[in-house]
Amino acid sequence: MRKINGKRVVLPLVCVVLGFMLAYSYNLTKEGAGKDKAWDQEYELRQQLIEQEKQNRELQKELLQKQENVSQIEKDLAQEKQLFFNLAKDTEKYRMFLGKVKVKGPGLQVTLEDGTDMESEANVNNYLVHEQHVFKVVNELYISGAEAVAINGQRLNHDSYIICNGPVITIDGHQHPAPFIISAIGDPDVLGASLDLPGGIKEQLVNENIIFTVEKQKNIIFDPIIGG
Repeated sequence: MRKINGKRVVLPLVCVVLGFMLAYSYNLTKEGAGKDKAWDQEYELRQQLIEQEKQNRELQKELLQKQENVSQIEKDLAQEKQLFFNLAKDTEKYRMFLGKVKVKGPGLQVTLEDGTDMESEANVNNYLVHEQHVFKVVNELYISGAEAVAINGQRLNHDSYIICNGPVITIDGHQHPAPFIISAIGDPDVLGASLDLPGGIKEQLVNENIIFTVEKQKNIIFDPIIGG
């Protein structure tokens, strides 16, 4: 009777131990499978991250290239803009030189008059203003940066001509008596300094018995040349 009871006690115990071992083995297997799965997921995520970084680098390279292209286009546009600006500026200068547009601004007024301190036996022609005197003043004003020049209110253009005829000069077919008032638009200080240089135009004309006066003007206006 007691032997039978002992066997009955051992058998359940063996079953319990066996069940525990099976459960433990199952848990280990399950945990191992979970770790493998987690590792696979991590590996896959790493691969995706690497691929994404690679794509990002390619996109960055493409972006840099596009930025360089845009920068070059901007430089080209800036150069074209400057070119067009220079062309427009030059065109405006040519129009002013041709007398096609109205011009106004500060400038200088030079008056040339016949000499008065003439000796009794002197040649009167040596005391008159001639076209070469007017030419010298006009050329010096243009060289010094004058934008436009007029004589006795008649504006000069690129092909104007000046002819002396006794006490008068003819400008583009129109006669003008002395005194001759030469007006020039430009920086009055620069224009005046160029005329007043030692040995310059003013000194030369004064030595040739011409009365030479200079006056700065705040605002000179030249209308376009009609039919010029």
